[in-house]
Amino acid sequence: MSKDFTGVIIEESLENPEVLKKVKIIKTRVEKVTEKHKTPWVQQWTMYTVEIQENKADTIAKELCEALDSKHSWYADFKNDAYHYIIFCNKIFKVDRSRKEQYDEAVRYGISLKIPEYQLNFV
Repeated sequence: MSKDFTGVIIEESLENPEVLKKVKIIKTRVEKVTEKHKTPWVQQWTMYTVEIQENKADTIAKELCEALDSKHSWYADFKNDAYHYIIFCNKIFKVDRSRKEQYDEAVRYGISLKIPEYQLNFV
């Protein structure tokens, strides 16, 4: 069983995209922004499915936290079988995947930032 993490990072969510050089990109998908995305300041979302080695997860989470757009509310996340990192600008949740109440706290925080609830479906 792999302990490495996988997740998605949206390039347009980053003020500093340097962190993308430190993760393994396994897939890229570009999505045209629609009203549903609630991000009218960008034309598209460039979504990278990434793989992060278990021993680098804490470091990458901190770097993402510092790299995320400080003017708009975004998050990045990655998970393995045991843990799920949910990273906002200035706040990191390291959720034990067996503890639903830890997800609830991350969702409440995302809603407080005006992120649409449908985008906060982590479970």
